[in-house]
Amino acid sequence: MGNPRISPDGKRLVFSQFSDGKTYLTVKELEGDSAFSKALPEDSELNWLRWAGSDKVLLSVSSLKQYRGQRSGLGDEFQQTELYLLNAATKSVRYIGPERVGPDGDNVLHLDDDGKFLVLSARESIYKYPSVFRIDLETGESEKLIDEHKRVWRWVTDTEGVVRMGYSFRRSNTLVFYRSSEDEDFKRIEKIKDKDVVDDEKAEPLFDGFIIVAGSDDGYVLTNAENDHFALHHFNLRDREIGEEVFSVPGHDLSRFRVDDEGALSAAIYTDSRDRIKWFDPAMEKHQAALERAMKGQEVWITSHSDDYSKMVVFTTSAQDPGSYYLFEPKARRLDRFGGVNDRIDPNLMAASTYETYTARDGTKIPAYLTLPVGVDPVNLPLIIMPHGGPYGVRDRSGYNSRVQFLANRGYVVLQPNYRGSGGYGKDFVLLGEGQIGRTMQDDLDDGMDWLVSRGIVDPARVCLVGGSYGGYAALWGVTRNPERYRCAASFAGVTDYNRQLRFNSSYLKHRYANDWRETVRGDDDFNMDDVSPKTMAHQLQRPVLLAHGKLDSRVPYSQFTVYKDSLEDVDADAVFVTYEEEGHGFTDKENRKDWLDQLEAFLKKHNPSDRMLAARDALSTQE
Repeated sequence: MGNPRISPDGKRLVFSQFSDGKTYLTVKELEGDSAFSKALPEDSELNWLRWAGSDKVLLSVSSLKQYRGQRSGLGDEFQQTELYLLNAATKSVRYIGPERVGPDGDNVLHLDDDGKFLVLSARESIYKYPSVFRIDLETGESEKLIDEHKRVWRWVTDTEGVVRMGYSFRRSNTLVFYRSSEDEDFKRIEKIKDKDVVDDEKAEPLFDGFIIVAGSDDGYVLTNAENDHFALHHFNLRDREIGEEVFSVPGHDLSRFRVDDEGALSAAIYTDSRDRIKWFDPAMEKHQAALERAMKGQEVWITSHSDDYSKMVVFTTSAQDPGSYYLFEPKARRLDRFGGVNDRIDPNLMAASTYETYTARDGTKIPAYLTLPVGVDPVNLPLIIMPHGGPYGVRDRSGYNSRVQFLANRGYVVLQPNYRGSGGYGKDFVLLGEGQIGRTMQDDLDDGMDWLVSRGIVDPARVCLVGGSYGGYAALWGVTRNPERYRCAASFAGVTDYNRQLRFNSSYLKHRYANDWRETVRGDDDFNMDDVSPKTMAHQLQRPVLLAHGKLDSRVPYSQFTVYKDSLEDVDADAVFVTYEEEGHGFTDKENRKDWLDQLEAFLKKHNPSDRMLAARDALSTQE
């Protein structure tokens, strides 16, 4: 079970399931046991789902598509996102959106509370900027509200769905267009510079996550105007004035915030050592506190609720617990568990993770999660460095990670560094990673290894890298760049050719602090990403690698696997290649997930065995 959400009337649940090689959406009636399931479109991945009223479910899916003919500056494939609507009454599924739509077809700006319509930003072709459409969810009819406008890439609506603002991203600044009502024309109101100093002028503050209250020029915004970190402020669009601070967390960015149906602040989300929520609604704050008292040691999340707040879906988890889903009825003081992520995991047998900080060679403080194997003295142990994906604006968190627990169970120390460029730690920390893919971002991983060696925890001769997506890239690049440090590397869905990846998806590395991805990734104008790409540097590889990829991956396409495989075979590299025919950018089939862990274990046992693995092998040999 995944992503359970309760309907606004509190009568139904919707959640995702995987069975027989397919992903399904299941709708279940809370009164009685009646339920039905619908399969997602073929060769697609589920991005998100949400209720549109109480009888319809809106879902976003992505798939890999091929361009027809050559496109200048682009590859031959792209990621297509689309919207579908599941009708719980008729049990039917249909496409929702404009008749003609480019690669990005799921950017919902506003969804009507009653599920009657939505407002969508979408490009009509790869050569156009986004237009804005109103989609009638009853008839499926599409009406264009705003045509493409002066290179605007991002549109913002108010709390009633009226398009009020547009961002136009340029190389060194961001232009903002605004109107007070739908009867007005858009006018440029603000110039937001992206760099600290441009032409000897102090940069304007950066903004993220505008919410405009309908019928006014007032709203809320996340901005770093007061310091290096994003905080929640009042904002007046007409006067372009940042108002008083509403909420902030010293040393950490707020990631997002919510308002209720009336436009009042509801909650703010942030991460320090773990994800946390601040409720502005006193009743919800009280519910949160009561739930946390009842479930000590767990992260507790109210993930959805009925309109009258009489029923809520609660998710609990920890670094040692995959998680449970509960139906919470506050007035009745009832909390009923109705599902779990993986009930065969015993949290008492799982390894604990600690939140640590180490110092990189240039003095930068690098936060990280450290997991030690259970029942082993933490002395001279083998190490797996596991960098997260992204890389920019993303970070590891303290929640349950099955790969970390698997490796710790097999006797490895696991280090998850939030290297420079990771999100949540403020602008300066993110921008330290600008132009540093394969360079100082990679140094941070090496320095994490040295930190653990200096503490006597890790044997420097027994270190490997394992990762997925960008983490897969970092693993492959680590053994290519520094074979003297690492014995092996394993990558799932890793980027191997950066120039090719950026032609495929120019937004792959965008984040809240930078809009020009070329500058963010390359840094110096004359830097060639081929110089830090595993594919083009395959001739330098001296260590064994495990390379796996899902053939339906629409984020890092399967061609990233095939071009690197060809290069490795050309140089007769020590490599294992694994293809998952029906998987995308992650695993949905439990058998494939198990196979990946089996492949990883066999690879590590051969090239960097832990003492626990060696003992198990010796015991088996004695029995035989």
